[in-house]
Amino acid sequence: MPEFQLPKRRRIYLMRHGDVTYFDATGRAIDPETVPLNAQGREQASAAGQAFALQQIRFDRVIVSGLPRTIETAQRVLAETHQHVELEIEPALQEIRGGKLSAIPAADIEAAFLSAFDGVVPESTRFLGGETIGALFDRVLPAVATLRADTSWDTVLLVLHGGVNRAILSHAITAGGRTFFGHLSQATGCINALDVGAAPRDWVLRTLNYSPPSPLHRDVRHTTMEMLYAQFIQYRHPA
Repeated sequence: MPEFQLPKRRRIYLMRHGDVTYFDATGRAIDPETVPLNAQGREQASAAGQAFALQQIRFDRVIVSGLPRTIETAQRVLAETHQHVELEIEPALQEIRGGKLSAIPAADIEAAFLSAFDGVVPESTRFLGGETIGALFDRVLPAVATLRADTSWDTVLLVLHGGVNRAILSHAITAGGRTFFGHLSQATGCINALDVGAAPRDWVLRTLNYSPPSPLHRDVRHTTMEMLYAQFIQYRHPA
């Protein structure tokens, strides 16, 4: 019998950016391309950094989408871990792109907010009337394949977005497939841990949606999009 060789795998830490405020006090939508972390988001990012520091985790590469909320989150993580790693920007890993809310008929607005992250989602489903799940896979998966093809790193930190993270996690859970699980929760500031081997199907999911400030998610029973839709309705139709 040939001697068994343990597979060699590398570690991907996949974070969602810290919390942000998408509507101002008047109900006006804030540009998602420029919105910064709010106070809670800054706390979440620093808490994640402290969790990494406690485990003495060192990153060979740190990749962000380029949107300010991912950059700020990564910077706070690195500050807590006392690491000086140059941030790499990968635009292909930006969040799934919505359309204009004003262009969505009133009868379709609820589905536009909620359907993209509801259970097992068809690739034809559009996010807020914009990009489809299939188009999201089309740009995210090649970027992930390129990352895996680079053998120079052992541990990488990705600081991305809820929709993009779901695409990557769904891809990993299906061992390289394209089924999109919209019901995978991604709390702001959360950490996921995945191991990858040499074969494209070799994914091992270690940690899902770990949130250092509230590891057991005690006070949350709603999804991000449900809460955003509730805010949207409140501002549109104030009591």
